[in-house]
Amino acid sequence: MRAAETTLDASCCIVGGGPAGMMLGFLLARQGVATIVIEKHESFIDDFRGDMIHPATMEAMADLGFLDEFLRMPHQKTREFVADFGGIRTPLADFSGIKSAAPFIAFLPQDAFLGFLAAKARQFPSFRLLTGTRATSLLNHGGRVAGVRASREEEEFEIRARITVGADGRGSQVRAWAGLPLKEIGSPIDVFWMRIARSPGAIEDSLRIVRPGRILSVIDRGDYFQCGYVMAKGSAGAVRARGIDAFRRDLCEMAPMLAPGFGELRSFDDAKLLSVSVNRLKKWGGPGVLCIGDAAHAMSPVSGVGVNLAVQDAIAAAAELGPALLRGETGDQANARVERRRKLPSILTQMMQGAFERGPIAAVLRARGEMKTPLAISLLRHSRWLRRRAGELIGMGVRLERVRP
Repeated sequence: MRAAETTLDASCCIVGGGPAGMMLGFLLARQGVATIVIEKHESFIDDFRGDMIHPATMEAMADLGFLDEFLRMPHQKTREFVADFGGIRTPLADFSGIKSAAPFIAFLPQDAFLGFLAAKARQFPSFRLLTGTRATSLLNHGGRVAGVRASREEEEFEIRARITVGADGRGSQVRAWAGLPLKEIGSPIDVFWMRIARSPGAIEDSLRIVRPGRILSVIDRGDYFQCGYVMAKGSAGAVRARGIDAFRRDLCEMAPMLAPGFGELRSFDDAKLLSVSVNRLKKWGGPGVLCIGDAAHAMSPVSGVGVNLAVQDAIAAAAELGPALLRGETGDQANARVERRRKLPSILTQMMQGAFERGPIAAVLRARGEMKTPLAISLLRHSRWLRRRAGELIGMGVRLERVRP
């Protein structure tokens, strides 16, 4: 690999082109802040990235004047979360009553969402996106982070920046290089994700199918379904040991209307294992560096709030970092304000997810034979008021961030 031949300069370097990184990059460039986003992949395409766009995220699109254009992209809507609980249709969360420009969950492939943000960001001369570019280490100067070393196509170079933002996901390298202390929370579940072809007679909406010892999440993606087989933590090996034929039989028993699609699963290579980890940083940053999104707080897949939390972090970070960087400040005090504002919402969300995982979900996964309906599910089934409160909490989050004019 060739030695560094090029040095790039920016006020902010963002590592990671996911929802947090792309939204922050766009919002900073919109303010005129010189911003570089680096993304290790050449494209945003990934079948199993989170694709739930919550009302809070669409509120941000509305604030920016983009909502109508955004919703012209192909997507599917759901106005409530529903479970087939032992053969009984059970509504869990109702989004239709949310006071929002878009009172529903939109299922939109994440590559489309990120491509939309990238196109908007490229309209600003202060924005630059480097795909196929991998951060290799942090630059340090005078006891503070001063950017990153990066590589692309066997060329090494440096990106010097006053603030470096780690938006590089739950396995964040920026977090590790900065030595930021991480608290592991843990999760009692793992998930096999699969892409299943749509067939005649298939269901017409997203659904959670609950049976003793297992849960199947079926997400309508238009011309196919994204399915998540939820199981107890550490049981993936036992599922694989039974063989792909037994796995297909389990899936067909749970969702017989999708049997033709399940028949196309040839091996466990067609089922991507997500070993669910939940953690959060004790401190989100230090001199010259800040982590947001999954890099700061890895969420459970329960209710699909990871994208929304990442976007909310980015909106708060842009509101604090943008003015500070334009004033010529280091941004360290702005970093601290972002952490203070966003830390509590992430902790409370993880606590609520954990309560649901260790309560109703754990009860289902422990069940053998006849399954007793957990109390929380019974309450939601019989109370529309509770379902609407659940919808507001999931859809809008603990603290809604608004994009400033």
